[in-house]
Amino acid sequence: MSKHNANKAQSGYSKPSWLQRLIPASMAKRWDRWLTRRLPPQKHITLSHRSIFILPSGFGVFWMGLIVLLYLFGTNYQNNLVIGLSLLLASVFHTCIIYSYKNLAGLSFNAVNPPIAYAGDSTPFPIMLTGNVRNKHKDTTHQQICLQFSHQRHVRLKHMEQQSVATVPFEHPKRGHLNPGRIKVSSNFPLGLCRAWSYIDLDIHHVIFAKPEASDIVLSSQVSDSDSQYEHGKLRPGVDDYKGLRAYVPGESLKQVAWKQWAQDKGMLSKEFAEPEGLPVWLSLAQTSGKDLEQQLSRLAWQVDKLSQTQQIFGLVLGNTVINQQTGEAHRIACQTAIATYQGYSSINPDFTSGSANIDAEAT
Repeated sequence: MSKHNANKAQSGYSKPSWLQRLIPASMAKRWDRWLTRRLPPQKHITLSHRSIFILPSGFGVFWMGLIVLLYLFGTNYQNNLVIGLSLLLASVFHTCIIYSYKNLAGLSFNAVNPPIAYAGDSTPFPIMLTGNVRNKHKDTTHQQICLQFSHQRHVRLKHMEQQSVATVPFEHPKRGHLNPGRIKVSSNFPLGLCRAWSYIDLDIHHVIFAKPEASDIVLSSQVSDSDSQYEHGKLRPGVDDYKGLRAYVPGESLKQVAWKQWAQDKGMLSKEFAEPEGLPVWLSLAQTSGKDLEQQLSRLAWQVDKLSQTQQIFGLVLGNTVINQQTGEAHRIACQTAIATYQGYSSINPDFTSGSANIDAEAT
């Protein structure tokens, strides 16, 4: 598989329609380069005359043919009423062009941080739309707006508020870094005679986690056979490592009270400290069973989520990449990011160090 096709498979690419397959590849590449120059990727985009395209729809082409036919009949039979009707239909078509443009002009788009997504699931990408809405005449601005990624399902906004959020779906993405590409914004408002559209690139980048698959948890550590696996990496009350806040219990030492939160009218809260019990434990790709690499990564992703739910301290070993022992949501995200981008990207969450591990691994 070529690099270009591999990138398409990585982003959940689906086959184009028969009409798009008729377009030569060289022409499609030229069109993409022209779009990139005219509409470069930006975090914030406002549609204007430079970014809006308008052409007659199928119904519009029929309407134009009807205008020509009526005009020919009117001039042939010298019937002013038929000629006047053809001119009236032409003026309606001309007015639709103006309103089709006004329906998209002035719309602003911003990408909102998408939620955590797993491979194979439908991934929603929230898009914030901001428009010019008139309070007295809401039916005259920004209606019937469709948004969709290339070869994906579309979402339609029937009526626009001053600020609206549209969730644009992306079906069946693969694990790793995902750039869904341009969003096609289109509308047939008001009468369906013209189709106005634009292609916006909000420079969206998202990490798709490996799809979790239930499996046995295999932990490795530098321990003796007499140690119990349930003691490794657990938390016990301590005085060194800050764990979080909890409700204040009457009678506790006032030194434990979170006075800063109390001053912010968040109530009486106590600081909770903990320290790891036993020696640190590791999750390792090499010790995770599976018929292939993808299944191994899926099972490893499930183990990361499971251990994070029990607040167990653990580290992750992926080949030469190591994420040190830690617990919490930030640690879970860092581990899942490393799993998702394994063998494709070497960078991980900068809050955690990476390096080589010298572990005498022994399955507990």
